[in-house]
Amino acid sequence: MSSLNDSIERQIDIDAPIERVWQLVSEPGWWINEGEIREHRLEERDGLTVVHDGTHGAFSIRTVELREPHFASFRWEPGSIPEEERMAGKQTLVEFFLEERPGGVTLKVVESGFASLPIPAEEQKKAFDGNSEGWTVEMAAARTFLLAEVPASE
Repeated sequence: MSSLNDSIERQIDIDAPIERVWQLVSEPGWWINEGEIREHRLEERDGLTVVHDGTHGAFSIRTVELREPHFASFRWEPGSIPEEERMAGKQTLVEFFLEERPGGVTLKVVESGFASLPIPAEEQKKAFDGNSEGWTVEMAAARTFLLAEVPASE
């Protein structure tokens, strides 16, 4: 996999208060869904958050850094990583950047590290392509969810 395919970046404007956007993006695994934000069962285990999703199963996510309300980062493994390789330094890094703007927030996500995944190149590409499409869907889902939660101004 070339370095050009190592990082995915998406951003979206959301007309909601930064505190509300932060509440969502600081939760490990909020992005694991079918294009609609839903609650997950979260289990803390050995310094990780295990996110249990009814459709996609369980994902181990390590919180790397939280700087409220502007930056959150996590490490997680795409589902194609062999169980014995999970959380062994072979995950992608997911970073969320929140920047206030008039009327709301610009939310940016960067996921990187696909080229270093311990899987064959064709599986790296599959993970990259799937997550490229996925982040477009998840960012739109975040906006829809957050706008539904913001009371209309009078």
